[in-house]
Amino acid sequence: MAIIITDECINCGACEPECPNNAIYEGGVEWTVSEGTNITGKYTLEDGKEVEANESNAPVEEDYYFITPDKCTECMGFHEEPQCAAVCPVDCCVPDPDREESEEVLLARQATLHA
Repeated sequence: MAIIITDECINCGACEPECPNNAIYEGGVEWTVSEGTNITGKYTLEDGKEVEANESNAPVEEDYYFITPDKCTECMGFHEEPQCAAVCPVDCCVPDPDREESEEVLLARQATLHA
């Protein structure tokens, strides 16, 4: 599963610097695939949309921190547990029940993002 940040987020920002993939952004902030990764050129998002790696994408959430699922690996390949969840003071970084992903999928994403 990818991790999501629930609406219980208090916008403390503790999670953002802990993400090895730069997948966490402040609410309302546009994000790019290239930020914090080695991706250049065209990249296909999980919804099938092809974007330039340095192209700005719409925020996933406007009011509180969010995790872009196209960059979340649950810290696989870096840490034993998702670091956002480990540091969150209100336990709002949780597995997304709508995005069940195997360890193999998460490790493949990590390898792609940091090739």
